[in-house]
Amino acid sequence: MKLPSWLPIDPYILALIGTVVLAALLPASGAAADVAGGVSTGAVALLFFLYGARLSTAEALDGLRHWRLHLTVLACTFVAFPLLGLAGEGLVPYVLTPELYSGFLFLCLVPSTIQSSIAFTSIARGNVPAAICAGSFSSLAGIFVTPLLAAALLGNSGGGFSADALLKIGVQLLLPFAAGQLLRRWIGGFLTRHKKVLGYVDRGSILLVVYTAFSEGMVAGIWHQVTPVRLGALLVAEAALLALMLALTWYGAKRLGFDRGDRIAIQFAGSKKSLASGLPMASVLFGAQASLAVLPLMLFHQMQLMVCAVIAKRRSRDPEEEFRERPTAPAGGRMAEEPVAVG
Repeated sequence: MKLPSWLPIDPYILALIGTVVLAALLPASGAAADVAGGVSTGAVALLFFLYGARLSTAEALDGLRHWRLHLTVLACTFVAFPLLGLAGEGLVPYVLTPELYSGFLFLCLVPSTIQSSIAFTSIARGNVPAAICAGSFSSLAGIFVTPLLAAALLGNSGGGFSADALLKIGVQLLLPFAAGQLLRRWIGGFLTRHKKVLGYVDRGSILLVVYTAFSEGMVAGIWHQVTPVRLGALLVAEAALLALMLALTWYGAKRLGFDRGDRIAIQFAGSKKSLASGLPMASVLFGAQASLAVLPLMLFHQMQLMVCAVIAKRRSRDPEEEFRERPTAPAGGRMAEEPVAVG
């Protein structure tokens, strides 16, 4: 059966589900687990090396001119989200288990997405260049900010945050990213020409991280702690979280004087969370508990895709009068202009 166009079940999500099922049926253990862990570590390092090599420093610096929008997105991602995550502690233990709550709070700490934020902004006829820069800044900031927030807010509940865990983040994530930036001058063109093929490398690396994390969880027996009722409660909590952030980014941006195109970019970049960035970080920070830690993020990722796809298509049908709204931007912002219509 053909799924409705407004219900985007991402094939990659199906691949993630298949990987989880494989880990449940055939978990890596013993020597195989050691091999899988080593390969997974290398795959994560490669993933962040490619992130660094693809990010154009010149484009990022040029995008800083629209600093109010980027600060707004960063505030939504690394201030509003974590505050809502901390408020969710009141759901423990009646709605969420402590382990699920740790994952729920962790998803509130990871950076925003890039690709889907750009795609939905384009569909909704918003400010696409702003979405590109905002997503890139959020991803870059997340490499530094997410581990620090996790260490401060999760404490020992996250599987033992310590100086050693932060050192692993630096070695496994920051150093490859910095190396990618340094080598971008020579390999950037190659990566651009082979973008599609390297996309499979990205996704394959994440699938490997998922398999390793869920295998460790199966071997440790932590999945017996999750019941269907708890999973349903988690979905309800995440739906409420997403609804609050969608409302905050849309109406809050209006209160701050942003025009329609910028509000769309802020909503899609400020209400989303990156599975690609969150999974590798969780594998480093949570260890054997990573499978439960990433479960809320995986569920939230698919939920945000489905909901934002509906919103983007409705925004694309907005009357032309809304494109001509030109509110006066506060100091530091820019005047409203015709949004970039791509796609």
